[in-house]
Amino acid sequence: MATVADIRTYVVNLPRRRDRRKTIARLLPPDLPVTFTSDWPQTFDGNQLTRAALKLGGHELFAWQIDSDNPWWNRPLKLGEIGCTLAHWACWADAHQHGTEPYVLVLEDDAVPGPDMLGRLLAGLDTLDGTTFDLLYLGRFPLEADQPAVPGMVVPGYSHCTFGYLLHRRAIPVLLATDLHQAIVPIDEFLPAMYLDHPRHDLRERFPRRLTALAFDPPLVTQRPKEEAGSDTEDSPFVDW
Repeated sequence: MATVADIRTYVVNLPRRRDRRKTIARLLPPDLPVTFTSDWPQTFDGNQLTRAALKLGGHELFAWQIDSDNPWWNRPLKLGEIGCTLAHWACWADAHQHGTEPYVLVLEDDAVPGPDMLGRLLAGLDTLDGTTFDLLYLGRFPLEADQPAVPGMVVPGYSHCTFGYLLHRRAIPVLLATDLHQAIVPIDEFLPAMYLDHPRHDLRERFPRRLTALAFDPPLVTQRPKEEAGSDTEDSPFVDW
């Protein structure tokens, strides 16, 4: 039977977004220990990222912009997208280095936990006992049709948004082995590439699928509207290097 002690939790948050930290800290279950990335010394703030700082950290960008009808692909990366991807990467690396819990929960600071999120999550994990999964979305934005799975869950199609997901510990070294930090793409695009053949052939070749994914349906977590919380990724400059 899964318990709160089985889950290591991270919240992606910037030091300057104390407002978001205060909001999500109030919404999270009080018995869920949480690590905030804003407490770490490294910066994931797109407003502070520079080409020199990325190179110093051993980070490189994927050749992102292509000629496409998809507006998200037919433009450069945004600095906030880079910082967000690096923050998720840092959560995985920290969990790999310091954690022993079987599950790793990653939330972004504009996530809104639903009623009894923790209880429903633990009950879902018990339902999955014996069912193999690596990635479990608590919330997302579906872009393609899902497939039925166990009651209360689906096999997700191509989806965006990473404001709430759970990883089985065995998935952590698999994710780190991709060297995403040396070919940075938006985390919204990377996670789907891990469990399906990504619709962009260049991403599909660089990041072939290697995980099994499920998603709660209905979701356990939603996302605050951007007009209410803002967007630290979209409200950042494009890379001009």
